[in-house]
Amino acid sequence: MDDQTRTEIEAATFRALMRHLLDARPDVQNIDLMNLAGFCRNCLSRWYQEAAAGHGIPLSKEEARAIVYGMPYADWVARNQTEAGPEKQAAFREAFARNVPQPE
Repeated sequence: MDDQTRTEIEAATFRALMRHLLDARPDVQNIDLMNLAGFCRNCLSRWYQEAAAGHGIPLSKEEARAIVYGMPYADWVARNQTEAGPEKQAAFREAFARNVPQPE
């Protein structure tokens, strides 16, 4: 596979992931994504912002979030975010401890 084709396939895959999170599963909370996968929509928006910067394109945190969330972040939170219960918060702390390198 040549580089251009791989890039096009990767871009299509990313767009499919974004459509899935936006359209099919807005009910999946960021804490659920973090607990299961170690990343969330905010991570995706940060990676998007960093990739844009790597191409010399300035993109604010809020602009990147609006791309990933499909709307301003505050609007998405108001429509979709629910309070994380104690079990999810505890699972997040455990997952965070597992996924973040600890100083020796």
